[in-house]
Amino acid sequence: MVSPTIASTFLKKQEPGLDNLPFSLDQLRILRAIAREGSFKRAADSLYVSQPAVSLQVQNLEKQLNVCLFDRCGRSAQLTEPGRLLLSYCDRILSQCHEACRALEDLNSLRGGCLMVGASQTIGTYLMPRMLGLFRHKYPDVSVQLQVHSTRRTTWSVANGQIDLALIGGEVPLELSQQLVCQPYANEELYLVLPPEHPMAHQIELQRDDLYRLGFISLDTQSTTRRVMDKLLSESGLEMQRLRIDMELNSIEAIKNAVQSGLGVAFLPVLTVERELAAGTLVQGRVADLLVRRQLKLIVHPSRYCSRAAEAFKREVLPLFASAESPIARPLETAKSGLSRR
Repeated sequence: MVSPTIASTFLKKQEPGLDNLPFSLDQLRILRAIAREGSFKRAADSLYVSQPAVSLQVQNLEKQLNVCLFDRCGRSAQLTEPGRLLLSYCDRILSQCHEACRALEDLNSLRGGCLMVGASQTIGTYLMPRMLGLFRHKYPDVSVQLQVHSTRRTTWSVANGQIDLALIGGEVPLELSQQLVCQPYANEELYLVLPPEHPMAHQIELQRDDLYRLGFISLDTQSTTRRVMDKLLSESGLEMQRLRIDMELNSIEAIKNAVQSGLGVAFLPVLTVERELAAGTLVQGRVADLLVRRQLKLIVHPSRYCSRAAEAFKREVLPLFASAESPIARPLETAKSGLSRR
């Protein structure tokens, strides 16, 4: 339990200003690092300080607050109830401090500052680099940070203010749906791809029944992307139990290489195979009356500070790749030539 003397002692001393706070920002950073890493040593390594320095700061913090923040179990450290309570405020305090610093940096226009964006796996690997290349060409003095994670982790990063905005291919977690603004951004098709020497590679059109005679290569069943793709294929009317999966691999790049080697065929997002289709190392198989596509979404936090770099990215780059029906699409006559408006 938190000692009742903490609040009473602090309130007696409290005066305008920060000098009376019983903790510092550095101590909060250390607390968060230990909670994240699970040990004092790993936290010290992540912060590039010595372990004794971390231990001393925690001891001082516990003394100032008159509570025990961690259960020390061997080499690991677990938060106590007061520790978990302080951590919940710690994240918000440090996030607000970070926003304040970025807002001040923005006063110097876009000759500096930082653009922090996120994306789910496929988008972050194959689309975001193109977008960021355009942005950096116009704003070379702005540093760029791109976080590529699962849809769930990416949406939480937006909610926590760790990134300005994100593009995702999955669904926003229900618990965040009221916090975040989610806009339709673009439609991405899944293509059936075959090796050029495959007997069906150059047929003008395949029938659905042809698919059930093919050997497919897919992501493994633990993959979130696999589950999303299977759901899309099922919703398009394919009988998933009739598709023959001959091989499961753990990455889209591995699947592309396997298909090019003649080991099977695959359904893959068009973003991932554009170069191979253009080079002729893969061939798109067109199936009669089958259109499989998913909607990519733009997510932002309406209540958090949005940097000038992020505003410029949303205004000048995102519209170039948006579907025509997206709320942020740029009229065709103002879009740069040569860029896909899928």
